[in-house]
Formats: sequence, C-alpha cells, structure tokens
Amino acid sequence: MPLSPEDLARIAAATLANYNQHAGAFREGTRDHDVSQNIDALLRHIEAEPPFEILDFGCGPGRDLKTFRQLGHHPIGLEGAARLAAMAREHSGCEVLEQSFLQLDLPSGRFDGVFANAALFHVPTQELPRVLRELHATLKPGGVLFSSNPRGDGREGWNGERYGAFHSLGDWRGHMVGAGFVELEHYYRPVGLPRDQQPWLASVWRKPKPTGRPA
Repeated sequence: MPLSPEDLARIAAATLANYNQHAGAFREGTRDHDVSQNIDALLRHIEAEPPFEILDFGCGPGRDLKTFRQLGHHPIGLEGAARLAAMAREHSGCEVLEQSFLQLDLPSGRFDGVFANAALFHVPTQELPRVLRELHATLKPGGVLFSSNPRGDGREGWNGERYGAFHSLGDWRGHMVGAGFVELEHYYRPVGLPRDQQPWLASVWRKPKPTGRPA
C-alpha cells in the first residue's frame, strides 16, 4: 500500500527527531570513521577541473565537509536535522542547507559531485525516483554521484525510530538507471572482509553529457 503524504511527513519528522535527539552521540560515534575510500571514489571520477563544487548530501555533523574543504574543493552540506546542521557549520565553516530529503530545493546544474554517504537509504522507496531525479538535475552534465547504503534484500521500514529502505545491488541499479545515471563502479565495505561482513554497498554514477545531433 502506498505511503500517504501524512505517512511520509511522519517518517521524515520521526527520523529527523531521532537524529536531533542523539546528535552528540552520533557525532562522537562517527567522528573517526574512515571513509577516504568513498571520498576518493567520488573525486577520481569527476572530470572537471578542480576545485570541485560538491554537495555533501546528508552531511551530518560535518566530518566529510571539512575533509572536502581541506582538499581545496568548494563543498556545501545538506542536512535535515537542525542540531547536526549547526554542528556541521561550526565544524567545517561551510554553508549547510537545512532541508528534508523529501522536500529538496536544489539549484539546477550547480554541482560537479554529490556525496551521499549513508544517507539515501532513509528515503522511502516510493519517493526515491523523484529524489534521484532532483539530484540528477542539481549535477552539471558529466557530474558524479556517490552513494553508500546498507545493502539488503528490499526490506523497508522502521529500525527503532529511524526509517530505512535496504536495497540489493540489482534494485539500486534499477533506481539509478531509471533516474538517468550511468554506473561507473560499485564495491562493498569495509574493504578486505568476507562479503557477509561487508554491510555497506557503495556505488558511483555519472550524469551523462548531452550528445549533439549529427549535422
């Protein structure tokens, strides 16, 4: 049964309220996570001249925003939880848009890259095509989107007070291709472990450049 607008509003409100309530613990618990593999996967596929314009989608308390800035790029964060957004601004010194994933207002053709690390799985599956199209639209032609999500078998619902959708590689490919992206690579994390100990699916996608009509 499709989720109603009231259902979607409740999902977003409850998930963001949980992140706000536990913002300090979330910052401390993720402060030392090594996502350099993911950052590199985004940056090495961008074909523009640096520095890059990057949207850190679901930036949390700003750990990766600060990294992108230290690397010389021009990152902007997007975060729906007000306490995390404030932390991100203070920690990184970057602009942070305070927007729910389900109510985005993004500029068209602005970014060379979108970094969606542990974020898009919070979007209910029925809304995912729309959200991915909006991220496609905010990328420049040839721009790159990185995503990392908990890998799963299509199950969706509440995990405590947070809502999540857990996609297989095949399902995720279908959503991304349907939104107009071309796959560049995928891998599982943490690196070097057996597959059953790699709960994260990372993937990198390009927004194709328009092809000219033959003369």
